[in-house]
Amino acid sequence: MQIQYILEVVGTCFFAISGALAANDKAKPDWFGASFIGFITSIGGGSLRDILLGSYPLVWVHDLNFVYAIFIGVVLASIFFKVLIRLRKTFFLFDTVGIAMFTIVGTEKALSLGVNPVIAAIMGMFSAIMGGVIRDVLTNEIPIIFKKEVYATACLCGAIAYLSLGYFGLERNCNFIISALIIIGIRLVAVKMNLSLPKFIKEDK
Repeated sequence: MQIQYILEVVGTCFFAISGALAANDKAKPDWFGASFIGFITSIGGGSLRDILLGSYPLVWVHDLNFVYAIFIGVVLASIFFKVLIRLRKTFFLFDTVGIAMFTIVGTEKALSLGVNPVIAAIMGMFSAIMGGVIRDVLTNEIPIIFKKEVYATACLCGAIAYLSLGYFGLERNCNFIISALIIIGIRLVAVKMNLSLPKFIKEDK
């Protein structure tokens, strides 16, 4: 079993935990509601990518391990709820690692289907962020991509780095690690230093 596959399943579990915790913050849902939000958070981005690319069956339909990982994540979120709430800063790191990994995996899959590298980078970004966007919409939150945090931009930069390094012949595993670290680094530095992109429309002083 490839380490990339293991990390993808584990990342799916962590996203499910994140989704279940977010759902509880807003709505205090029952088990079905929490599981549904966890499910959407985990597979929303990858499913949207595969639908846009015409890749069927969807990953979680083809491989039930991803569904099991989601339900394990929701159960863990319930059992260790109080502990996980106290460790939210740690889960920010997990989320950052997760989006880095899913960006590169999504970019790779798009390339394997023969799309243009520009589209592949966009699909990699979609894989990482769209599950969280759908989660935020369903829980009546402003999606994080509309806030000032550097989030989707970090994913796009990592995808571009992956494509560029691959173009120059860097070995795949090294490329995967370096590009993922670029995403993690941009995201952590941006949050630590409160960096953001310029506003679309500047407010009058």
